[in-house]
Amino acid sequence: MIIDQFQRKHNYLRISLTDVCNLRCKYCMPNEDYPFMPKDNLMQASEIEQIAKVFVDLGVDKIRLTGGEPMARSDFDDILKRLSKLPISLTLTTNATLLHRYIPQIVTAGVKSINVSLDTLRADKFIKLTKRDKFDLVYKNISLALEAGLKVKLNIVVMKGTNDDEILDFIALTKDESIEVRFIEFMPFEGNKWEKDIVMSKKNLLEMVSSEYEIFPKEKELHDTSEPFGIKGHLGSFAIISTMTAPFCAGCNRMRLTADGKMKNCLFSKGEMDLLTALRSGQDIKSLIHKNVWQKAEKLGGQMKSNSLSEINIENLKNRSMISIGG
Repeated sequence: MIIDQFQRKHNYLRISLTDVCNLRCKYCMPNEDYPFMPKDNLMQASEIEQIAKVFVDLGVDKIRLTGGEPMARSDFDDILKRLSKLPISLTLTTNATLLHRYIPQIVTAGVKSINVSLDTLRADKFIKLTKRDKFDLVYKNISLALEAGLKVKLNIVVMKGTNDDEILDFIALTKDESIEVRFIEFMPFEGNKWEKDIVMSKKNLLEMVSSEYEIFPKEKELHDTSEPFGIKGHLGSFAIISTMTAPFCAGCNRMRLTADGKMKNCLFSKGEMDLLTALRSGQDIKSLIHKNVWQKAEKLGGQMKSNSLSEINIENLKNRSMISIGG
């Protein structure tokens, strides 16, 4: 069991397979040219399996594969097969541009649910936000995933003046489709030009949705990062991830592993633990995992005060860019 000094039990590991992505979303990887990690620096498939097994031995029972775009790795299928043999709930987050290539393998691996990052339902705006003309492909692949029996959650990073005018369009999408749309507050990372005035808060979101729809709260589990809501007469639902205005750190059970094998105990943590180098040198990494989690701050990586957007100075935050951490 992996426990921090606040007695939070950690059983959920997010593994970034690569920092490579075929989109250029402005809040994640805004620059067209990006210095991707050298391949030799990345965890290899067998190393991902070895490290994952150690985490499982310590009590991890859920693993999410992320990127960049996880399917951009040529050995994605091999990694999927290796991890599918572990006694875990396996899932992934994707931009869905390559999903059509791997749906059969994903289903065979026992994956039941996937998260798809999609910040707009408009093809022209998709190009503006991602610098790529792939909206039709993404939308088609979401349909293919639903047809294959996968549960689909859409992750929408909401930014005022960018896509907040589409919130109700996303809600309408849940009318006849059993999907969950998850509105995520815009978070600060290196290079993403975060501004407090762009953040669409949980309060603002609920006011907008409830002005048009009859909504009701759904049961929330202790470790949920999202607050779920049902919509009267809709097959699907929506949720809000309020990292900035209503943090959910008290129930956090998450750990992160970057594509180059660095462990982060929080999305916003400054410190990292180099598990890959330790593994390659034959060290026992269990003690490093315990040490890293024990050092976890009470909230928001110890770098921000909750509910105080006006006090955040992004210049003082020490962290990687979102693309190099993993979604």
